[in-house]
Amino acid sequence: MLHLFIDDRPWFRAKSRGYGTGLPIAWQGWLLLGLHIALITGVVLLLRDRPVILTAMAVLAAIAPLPLYRARTEGGWRWNWGGSSEEKRKPKDRRK
Repeated sequence: MLHLFIDDRPWFRAKSRGYGTGLPIAWQGWLLLGLHIALITGVVLLLRDRPVILTAMAVLAAIAPLPLYRARTEGGWRWNWGGSSEEKRKPKDRRK
């Protein structure tokens, strides 16, 4: 079962606009996203009576898996302006 997590295929697509990870493209990505949401929800439910500790732990739970998201994103994280790469290569016609 571990071999399913060790392959080099990406689990997420890069966002079409902006910086970071888009939606999952593999079941491993969906599983990671579900576990991430469950982790944050569990922290909130367990620590709801202690607001200061809750805030610190919720932030930690939110950022902890980000290196895994970045490592498994197709093409890595970079700023995307939107549109396809072919559109970016074409010279724009300024005449009207």
